[in-house]
Amino acid sequence: MSSVLLPGLSGPILTPRLEVREIRGSDLVDLMEVNGDPEVTRFLPYPTWQKAEDALAWLKRMQALRDAGTGLQLVLVRRTDCKVVGTVLLFRFDPGSARLEIGYVLARACWGQGLMREALTATCREAFTQLGIRRIEAEVNPDNAASNKLLGSLGFVREGTLRQRWVGKGVAYDTYIYGLLASESALGVPG
Repeated sequence: MSSVLLPGLSGPILTPRLEVREIRGSDLVDLMEVNGDPEVTRFLPYPTWQKAEDALAWLKRMQALRDAGTGLQLVLVRRTDCKVVGTVLLFRFDPGSARLEIGYVLARACWGQGLMREALTATCREAFTQLGIRRIEAEVNPDNAASNKLLGSLGFVREGTLRQRWVGKGVAYDTYIYGLLASESALGVPG
């Protein structure tokens, strides 16, 4: 096992409407609203948060990923009012292959505004240029039309279907696997 760890951000990533930064414990208040919405968590592998203990257990898992050097939990802070409206997770970091996976969630009130596209564009660019990542992967439930469309619009290539890959909320489901290479990315990354 390599001792190379996924580095943290050197500072927040600023986009026109968002600040993307590493998570803080104080973010859980806003994230309770996001992850406490069953429509938002419909395609997530973890249950909808019901109480503060759910949020704390999730935060401990995210801190464990950070401490192990295999993941980095980021939050999306709306710049107009400093409200946390979503998350982006960089995880399953493999230093030998310079690859990682990305996952994300956005408050329902923010859907359809292009905020996640803005956040993912900036985060993927940061991963490629500052973190030295060569390949970013994402797994998406085929029924999650919005997420599948978003990844395609960012240049991710659907590379296959992993049949009955996960069991979430008691149901086995397929996932589409997507990949984005730094050398092919149109996100402003030199090839």
